[in-house]
Amino acid sequence: MDRLTPFFERFSLSARMFYSGQLCGVSPNLDEQAGYLHVLRKGTLTVTHPNARKLVLDTPSILFFPRPHQHRVHGSEEEGAELVCATVKFGVGMLNPLIASFPEPFVVPLDVLPELAPALELLFSEASSELPGRQTALDRLFEYVLVLLIRSAINARLVDSGALMGLSDERLSKAIESMHKHPETAWSLEQLAQCAGMSRARFAAHFRKVVGMTPFDYLTNWRLGIAQTMLRKGNSLKLIATAVGYANATALTRVFTQRVGTAPSEWLVRSQGYRN
Repeated sequence: MDRLTPFFERFSLSARMFYSGQLCGVSPNLDEQAGYLHVLRKGTLTVTHPNARKLVLDTPSILFFPRPHQHRVHGSEEEGAELVCATVKFGVGMLNPLIASFPEPFVVPLDVLPELAPALELLFSEASSELPGRQTALDRLFEYVLVLLIRSAINARLVDSGALMGLSDERLSKAIESMHKHPETAWSLEQLAQCAGMSRARFAAHFRKVVGMTPFDYLTNWRLGIAQTMLRKGNSLKLIATAVGYANATALTRVFTQRVGTAPSEWLVRSQGYRN
């Protein structure tokens, strides 16, 4: 199993293209319950969002809002901005450590990502066509582009903390992958350090420095993210507790409530708007 497979097995990824073409002027306010992936092919794009400085992109770039975030994109009145845009849902409203790793927003010039060029060329070609099945093709292509973007973020270390940085670390990645594969295991610090080939003290310090949290905080978030996915699928708390390493439903509920801020049943009701 590769480093990214557990995320795609545990959190459903879906994208929906909603705009393609030449944008001149201001877009509607974008604040749906989803993330956003904008790909600027040429022109100048200005991005405004509350409580943040205005962002101006004048080179071909990917602009990724990994979490629901109110913002607007403005195309230059003179030349406009040629772009394609999609909403993205990948465990939105859930404890997905991969999505939590990305800054808000994540901006990267296309020339930094030459490995994405073939997929992006196909994306732009499909966007400019009127072929049957265009919407479905674009949706799937956006999903593929996001997978490639995440892969590149790990390989090129484009993000400097969180799960993405941990997975790019040769030693830490072994421990993280072990937690991902076996969340039901009663992991000790010593066992995780052995996976990484490090001493307990050095592993704990290095993990916190690179990932930005302790190994057990990361493990707890991973377990609760899985629990959220299983809740959405209608699994019982008893079954979920066993699957993610808690002695019983009561123990799971206690940790879930402390970390998420609401009991599992209440969270499930509130999360309906974030469904993938």
